[in-house]
Amino acid sequence: MRKTARLLFASFLVASVASCANGPKERINPPVASLQELSVQPDGHWRLLLRLQNYSNVATTFSSVQARLLVAGQDAGEISLDPKLTVGPESADVIPVLIIPSLAAKTAAASALAAMQALPYSLNGQIASSKPKREHDFHYESSLNPAPGLRGVLR
Repeated sequence: MRKTARLLFASFLVASVASCANGPKERINPPVASLQELSVQPDGHWRLLLRLQNYSNVATTFSSVQARLLVAGQDAGEISLDPKLTVGPESADVIPVLIIPSLAAKTAAASALAAMQALPYSLNGQIASSKPKREHDFHYESSLNPAPGLRGVLR
């Protein structure tokens, strides 16, 4: 009886180790872009910190991001960049972007800052990666809040 139990345990152990030999299966999940920060510049431009989130279990090299930014329902403008940025598995990185927002978007941001209220936003577009080679449509909605003590900054 003990010999049979040992043999079964040894077989189970060998099978477990053999199943790990191939490593974990690659899972490629769609990435997402969001805003980490919006900073109103003295010249009226916006400096955005664009957060690129990799939900895959392998590193992803972001080759391009094309997105339309809406703030408080107003079209703020187009984000278009070729970051050539590699983000590790299940991780994120931030890249700065300068845009010239529309007058309606500037007004919405100024109102939110003056009233110390949240500014809702959405990003719609496409993210392309060169490794692995993929293109993903994405949509992201959230809001930014005025950063206490930092004039003209929403996070």
